[in-house]
Amino acid sequence: MKKLLMTVLFGSAIVLGACGGGGDNADKNKGGESGGTENASAAEDIFQSNCSSCHGSDLSGGAGPDLTKVGKKHDAKEIEDIIHNGKDGMPAQTQVSDKDAKTVAEWLASKK
Repeated sequence: MKKLLMTVLFGSAIVLGACGGGGDNADKNKGGESGGTENASAAEDIFQSNCSSCHGSDLSGGAGPDLTKVGKKHDAKEIEDIIHNGKDGMPAQTQVSDKDAKTVAEWLASKK
C-alpha cells in the first residue's frame, strides 16, 4: 500500500511540475514581435476564450466575420480599436483587458 501511495504521489508531482509554471517567461516577448511563439500562443488562448464563439475557433467566421486574412484589411491598432469599441454588428469587448486586446490585435494583424 505504501508503494502504491508513493507511486501516485511521485507521479502526481512529476505531472504537476511539468504542467505548472508558465508565468516565468510570460513577459519575455514584450518587444511587439507578433510572430513570437509565446505571444502567438497567448494570443490564440485569448482568442479561443473570448472571440472564437463568434469568429470560429479556426478564424473562419460564424456569427462574426472570417478573420483568416484580417491583417490585409486592418493593422494592429485598428483591430485593437475594434475590440475595444466594436464595429458594425460587433459589440465592444469590455471584458478583454488592454494588454490582451493588444496581444490579439497584433496576432490577428499578422494574418494576411
